Amino acid sequence: MDISRAEQRILHLLAQGGRIEVIRQKKKLAELHCYSRDGWRFPGLDEHLFRKLKRKRAIASRRGEPYRITRRGLELVRSELDNR
Repeated sequence: MDISRAEQRILHLLAQGGRIEVIRQKKKLAELHCYSRDGWRFPGLDEHLFRKLKRKRAIASRRGEPYRITRRGLELVRSELDNR
């Protein structure tokens, strides 16, 4: 399955230890924040992209923690030298 360039960027960030934090208000998404492992915020994540990654099962949240990359997401992401 092919993934877009924007999805690729997010998955690379998550594969290196990043996370996606979701802030909800009354069970609706209020804000999405994508952080690198160093704590820098990545501005390229919107609700549409977040839902696409969830639909493809590339990201998941466990026990209310921030969203992380899944095994399926690791399969989808193309390898690069800087990935760990």
